[in-house]
Amino acid sequence: MQIEELEKHAVNLGISWDETMKNRLIRYAELLKEWNQKMNLTAVDEPEMVYEKHFLDCMLPLQVHFPGNKICDVGSGAGFPGMVFAIADPDLQATLVEPTGKRCRFLEEVIKELDLKNVKVLNERAEEHVMKFRAYYDVVCARAVAGLPVLAELCIPLVRKDGIFLAMKGDKGLEEAVEGTFAVKTLGCRESETIRQNLPDGSERVLLVYRKEKDTPEQYPRPYAKIRKKPLGSRK
Repeated sequence: MQIEELEKHAVNLGISWDETMKNRLIRYAELLKEWNQKMNLTAVDEPEMVYEKHFLDCMLPLQVHFPGNKICDVGSGAGFPGMVFAIADPDLQATLVEPTGKRCRFLEEVIKELDLKNVKVLNERAEEHVMKFRAYYDVVCARAVAGLPVLAELCIPLVRKDGIFLAMKGDKGLEEAVEGTFAVKTLGCRESETIRQNLPDGSERVLLVYRKEKDTPEQYPRPYAKIRKKPLGSRK
């Protein structure tokens, strides 16, 4: 995919495309390739593939109505989707929570190079972040971090009441939604919307959108080792 094709898809999603956004995305893709030579950021680093597999993929959730501008990207990795959100919509205030220090240094470099004023990076785990920011964010999102029962426990405690938990999944997304039903309900959310779309190469993307109806019980999230060992709803 060329940058011009990405522009067409972005406009179709209702994103206000301009030269600043275009140049930032081009430079972001360049930085991703440069840094990927010295650390493991992504399996896909050729710009033409990055435009589709990462940038367009991360723009898909922007068709969802966000109930505010405070966004948290849990396990941001190379900045997906939070950095792309911030580039595509300067009105959003994005917090990227990433536990790996090397990846945080990359994210800080992207922010500096792209002169982004609406993004901050925190080198910590979600279960640490919630100690100060429980029920704070309008939208908490994650992409390719963990299965839905685990992901829900990491993300939902950060969502304010009436806010949104957004899980970005691939072609197994509907199966994960079923597996995560108990966890999502226990943590205070209900299913709001499920969006299924294909990228131009035919690969399926499933966006699971959940609305926070009530406060998450104080005992959640549990320590990460316990979350992984026995996810909510698991019969282990």
